[in-house]
Formats: sequence, C-alpha cells, structure tokens
Amino acid sequence: VQLQASGGGLVQPGGSLRLSCAASGVTIGSYVMGWFRQAPGKEREFVGADRRSTGSKYYTDSVRGRFTISRDNGKNALYLQMNSLKPEDTAVYYCALTVSRPIMSSIPDPSIYDYWGQGTQVTVSS
Repeated sequence: VQLQASGGGLVQPGGSLRLSCAASGVTIGSYVMGWFRQAPGKEREFVGADRRSTGSKYYTDSVRGRFTISRDNGKNALYLQMNSLKPEDTAVYYCALTVSRPIMSSIPDPSIYDYWGQGTQVTVSS
C-alpha cells in the first residue's frame, strides 16, 4: 500500500492550495482517510478526516471553514482544498488511511492510522 501526497508549495497569506493523496495497493472505498500536519519542532497535528461510509467529515477547529476534504473513489484519491491560508498553516502535510472502523473520538489520533503518505511541504509566507 502506498499513499502519495502532492500539491504543496509556497503561497502568500490568504492564498489557496489543493493537496492530493493518490492511493495504490488499496481501494480507498469506505475507509476513513485523514490529513495531518507537522510544523518544525511540533507534534503531528490532526487537520481533518473523511468517513465515506457515513458522509461525515471532521476538521480541527483552526481549519474549519477554510479547509475542505473530498475524495474521488474513481481516482482512488483524497484531496484537501485549503483556502485563506495563514502563516500558521505552514507545515508538512500527510495523508493517512485506517482499515479499522474507528469511533468518532479516535479519528484525530494518528496512532489509529495504518498507512501514511510521505508528506508534502506547505509554506505560507509573504
């Protein structure tokens, strides 16, 4: 199983980026998939997740209303549309997938995810 994250880059504050996560070796189907980020010197942080089986999406408070997760099962891919970017959004962004069926409260916990992408750098700076 491989998850390949892409789409990062340098963007000015207020700008937008769209991250992609292409999966191979697994059909993402109804699995829970998430996005995490890690800034220098900080722990990996939950950004959001998508539970296709219920149509539920989860976001951390700091990105709710600015970031949107979507998936395309036909392309076997997950996306993160990031708008109104702020300097504090600067981090390496990772996609992840769990083959379990986590309860809602555990979705932000990185330890429940079985597969991880390699990360893509997002830098928000003027």
